[in-house]
Amino acid sequence: MVIRTRQHATGFTRRVSVVIGLSAVLVAVAAISDAPPSVAADGKAQTVRLVVDYGDGAEVRFKALPWRDGMTVFDALAAAGKHPHGITFAKRGSGAATLITQIDDLKNQGDGKNWLYSVNGKTARVGAGAYKLKSGDAILWEFKDYEYN
Repeated sequence: MVIRTRQHATGFTRRVSVVIGLSAVLVAVAAISDAPPSVAADGKAQTVRLVVDYGDGAEVRFKALPWRDGMTVFDALAAAGKHPHGITFAKRGSGAATLITQIDDLKNQGDGKNWLYSVNGKTARVGAGAYKLKSGDAILWEFKDYEYN
């Protein structure tokens, strides 16, 4: 942006010119650096998918939760909880020892059905707060009986 002023411009006119010029630079810099943190080099958003299967034929699906480096299964569940059509859940413990005890109105039953998760079709062997996700991972929470192998 070029603003022409007369050679004998007042100090006020020069200050206005500088402020307008700096504003234009700040807007241009903001437009360049406004990319979300979870965007791959190819420009595609990095996401994870999450499905909650209530065990009675009903499911809820989150097809594209924003992924970030260090994200855990618990973090993905928390992101689903913040979604406008999200879920509610309860937990016990924290960090790597986080145990999900309830999703929506279904509580763990101990010897009966419980909330179990898998990632990319593989049953998890660690708590929801310990499993680190990669972009593109698919998480499935199921309310079911635990099958001992």
